[in-house]
Amino acid sequence: MAARNIVYFDLETQRSAQEVGGWDKIRDMGLSVGVTYSTERGGYRVYGEAQVNDLIDELMRADLVVGFNHLRFDYEVLHGYSIIDLTQAPTLDLMVDLQRLLSHRLSLDAVATATLGTEKTAEGLQAIQWFKEGELMKIAEYCCFDVKITKMVHEFGMNYKKVFYRNRFGTQLEVDVDW
Repeated sequence: MAARNIVYFDLETQRSAQEVGGWDKIRDMGLSVGVTYSTERGGYRVYGEAQVNDLIDELMRADLVVGFNHLRFDYEVLHGYSIIDLTQAPTLDLMVDLQRLLSHRLSLDAVATATLGTEKTAEGLQAIQWFKEGELMKIAEYCCFDVKITKMVHEFGMNYKKVFYRNRFGTQLEVDVDW
């Protein structure tokens, strides 16, 4: 039996929620850069807006798409480009799963810092500024790192059946996961 193709995924946008008129207009934010890591391919792929259909195709062909808040955010950005319902792809949204277990939301940083000892290199609003400055390589590097962190958190959870996180008071806690 062939190994499953797990596709880890993240994207950044061209515009903020404020610029498009609110969080109910995520589809209008526009893709600046999307990044995947495919276990089948064993590497990363970077997509610009011109390659959005290739990105959607890769996600829909995956045996499992893993991301962090991609059900509500990243997929919704892509829904601005396609009639395909990406929520039909086999999906594990780590943020949604952790929220289900803990009854509150966590940031990727809260989990990655406690579990892996590493943190994100920037944040979404910085990536939007880079887009306006034409710094697409900076966005791609940042997005690749977020995909790498997501992959490492997922793999840690699969291997050890738990991940760690820091709560809003800075206390390190753990939660059992079944990934």
